[in-house]
Amino acid sequence: MNVEDLKQHIRNIPDFPRPGIMFRDISTLLLEPEAVKTVLDALEDHFKDLDATKIAGIESRGFIFAAALADRMNLGLVLIRKSGKLPGDVHEESYDLEYGTDTLELHKDAIGESDNVILIDDLLATSGTMSAAVRLIEDAGGAVGGIGVVVELDALGGREALDDYNLYSLIHY
Repeated sequence: MNVEDLKQHIRNIPDFPRPGIMFRDISTLLLEPEAVKTVLDALEDHFKDLDATKIAGIESRGFIFAAALADRMNLGLVLIRKSGKLPGDVHEESYDLEYGTDTLELHKDAIGESDNVILIDDLLATSGTMSAAVRLIEDAGGAVGGIGVVVELDALGGREALDDYNLYSLIHY
């Protein structure tokens, strides 16, 4: 299977979570081991020469791909979670959503000044979540060497906010 074949494994759910939204559901892709392998192969190939020190995954579906990629690349895994889910001292970053605000957190000891981080999530839309995750990593002293997403919703313009980063998307809508 190649990257171009991945789109056939994404389920489209109209009017979810509200009218007018076309939800791109990756749970059907996750049911297909060959599709998951194709995603991981593509991400690993794209980022293999980056000299990364850690992989960070954004809650929750980003954890799936980040954990597997960290294992393949023999790198530590950093969890970026929604507010209130990490014990201990955390860095926090709030960001705007279409319907309010949210906050992401990162353990203060998860990333250091010498870390070059690959940031992974399942989907890029407006870049609100991804931009907040980038700020968390940079505020912790790390550098974001690359960003990988399975799906990018091109019309929502998230890529423009991340122009300074090595952004790699496998599937475009």
